[in-house]
Amino acid sequence: MYNAFFGLKESPFNLSPDPSFLYRSEQHEEALANLIYGVQSRKGFIVLSGEVGTGKSTLLECLRNFLAAQQVEFAYVFNSRLNVEQFFEMVAYDFDLKCNRTSKTDVLFALNEFLIYRAHSGRTTALIIDEAQNLDWEVMEEIRLLGNLENPRGKLLQIVLAGQPELDRKLDAPDYRQLKQRVALRCSLTPFGETETVEYINSRLIKAGMIEQNVFPPELLSEIHYRTQGIPRIINAVCDNLLLTAFASETKIATMDYLDEVSSDLRLEWPGHRAFRPHSGFDGSGRSEPQYSRGK
Repeated sequence: MYNAFFGLKESPFNLSPDPSFLYRSEQHEEALANLIYGVQSRKGFIVLSGEVGTGKSTLLECLRNFLAAQQVEFAYVFNSRLNVEQFFEMVAYDFDLKCNRTSKTDVLFALNEFLIYRAHSGRTTALIIDEAQNLDWEVMEEIRLLGNLENPRGKLLQIVLAGQPELDRKLDAPDYRQLKQRVALRCSLTPFGETETVEYINSRLIKAGMIEQNVFPPELLSEIHYRTQGIPRIINAVCDNLLLTAFASETKIATMDYLDEVSSDLRLEWPGHRAFRPHSGFDGSGRSEPQYSRGK
């Protein structure tokens, strides 16, 4: 809606995961490298965890694109609220197994044959499970047993478990110790620091066609980071709404008043729920003295 007004080729702050907009921060680069290495090296279990909105889905999209380009067959389970029968049916569907997909026994026989055939052909196979923190114990146990399939050259099925921090806590529980011991690689995503937030916003605008970012002044970028707490998904929502508000006001520079309005509309909360935010400053004696800017 506002793209032409700002000279953008495409929307820079869509909420849907788009690998072409991946901001390659140090932690995202490391996590993606671990995912790719784990699958290619047939390590078995790889765990990706992170808070809501920190970019796990975007990394999984990048992984899926890489696997497709490398002709690595994979199944992707995106709905983790499944019972055992539904889980195996979904796996059978994604791998296009020629069997009775509603029968766990038939699926297991077909899957084992499928994995052995691919391994003998020197090909890798992966299973990616998103929102894995929601998996029931029975389903997790079946997944653990799938990880037992191996030959002398490594695991026959590479299993990526991605989820929120609850997944880490679940794997640390005594009931899941057998699965935890089989995890070969673990990587986690955390919210951005302020410098990363600024680079993230600028990189998305550059990708969308704005080479020199001049919509968000430096003090506004700092406040965006503070109010979003460096979480990419919330940053996207705030920046998208700021551009829309500026467009509606027929101006190409977003202001603190616009951010206050957007923060209220999105029901944003930030630490302390303070009405005023401290900034560094100095009093007449030269000592550091807190100054305050208004926030909602």
